[in-house]
Amino acid sequence: MLLAETTTGLDTGDTAWLLASTALVLLMTPGLALFYGGMVRTKSVLNMIMMSFVSIAVVTVVWLLAGYSLAFGADAGGWGLIGSLDHLGMAGITPSSLTGHVPTVLFATFQLTFAIITAALISGAIADRAKFGSWVAFTAVWTLLVYVPVAHWVFAPGGWILSKLGALDFAGGTVVEVNCGASGLALALLLGPRLGFRKEAMRPHNLPLVLLGAGLLWFGWFGFNGGSALGANGLAASALLNTQAAGCTGLLGWLLVEKRRDGHATTLGAASGAVAGLVAITPSCGSVDLLGALVIGLAAGVVCSYAVSWKFRFGFDDSLDVVGVHFVAGVIGTVLIGLFATATMTGGPAGLLHGGGLAQSGKQLVAVVVVGAYAFAMTYGIGRAIDRVMGFRAPEEHELTGLDLAVHAETAYDHGVLGHGTTAHAVVLTHSSDKASTT
Repeated sequence: MLLAETTTGLDTGDTAWLLASTALVLLMTPGLALFYGGMVRTKSVLNMIMMSFVSIAVVTVVWLLAGYSLAFGADAGGWGLIGSLDHLGMAGITPSSLTGHVPTVLFATFQLTFAIITAALISGAIADRAKFGSWVAFTAVWTLLVYVPVAHWVFAPGGWILSKLGALDFAGGTVVEVNCGASGLALALLLGPRLGFRKEAMRPHNLPLVLLGAGLLWFGWFGFNGGSALGANGLAASALLNTQAAGCTGLLGWLLVEKRRDGHATTLGAASGAVAGLVAITPSCGSVDLLGALVIGLAAGVVCSYAVSWKFRFGFDDSLDVVGVHFVAGVIGTVLIGLFATATMTGGPAGLLHGGGLAQSGKQLVAVVVVGAYAFAMTYGIGRAIDRVMGFRAPEEHELTGLDLAVHAETAYDHGVLGHGTTAHAVVLTHSSDKASTT
């Protein structure tokens, strides 16, 4: 994320590109809702989609009231840990205020879309078993106490990871991917596994919906990564091309593993592999050349295709593989910057394979470990507090019936609403399988 500390006048081309990128990134959250919605069982589709949509509203309010100021306000204390309170409620920001070459209000909105999808991503780790009201409360608190500080560390000019450590993260490998993956693991452990985990087949109920969601995510990722250049320039174009390349090799890598391991390549594998490649290139798209992007995407597709089975080996129920895809691919993409970064892209630091030595690899590893540990510990603490105050796990009867009917009084296939003269009923599809896996 290239954030200028000084203003040099409005550039209409840069502004137009960032306007488009902001819309693209916002579209990713409805895309995620469809992606996740297709992956769960029929009885909790709407609840899964609602967890993403409500995140848009909750995170927006938190971000505008305090989040932006704390993330991107002037560094408080000079430690690089958190921003100031100067812009609470967006105070002091006018249409003429500039961040670099673009309006500050646009930059703040662009950053808002990153916060939204990061929070929404976590919901996949606790699908089918979380209280909706508790999720709403968690999203608000987590955004303020976890996302905002990490965004300041990595994206703000005075943040310690960016300015003091010198780790590179162009579009959010740590802020978004490692952050949501570690947080998802913490909540999955806190809530415990779904009823029937390891015993019942919990297959995606609608693969076309999954692929549609993956396509929207892929489309939005061009704004996610290309927009992070904060300008309509060659760096944005390179980031966009690297994004496409890594998404493709991630898809192919996952399918190759499936074909060799299982004897067939699946549509779910194609969607998951593409997402893994896109996740991995997120931190590195502005630091590596095209060859590096191809290798990073391929590595993510191959490794993540194995990593999604770790939950069965270690006994944690990461329902929709937030850990296996987002955390693992985020780590891969962030750490491999230390090998593949080129001075041509970064304007300075280079990776081991381009004459930069091991120093950058060490910086990347420190950033991953610190962000992962902070996100896990804070998320577990927030989740535990919410669980004690209002309960976080849905009642067993709600989980068995399905959260769509129990919580929202509607299902994906019957729009009758309880209490309005129509009896809503759940439509439950069963899937036969010899593997208890979501992938």
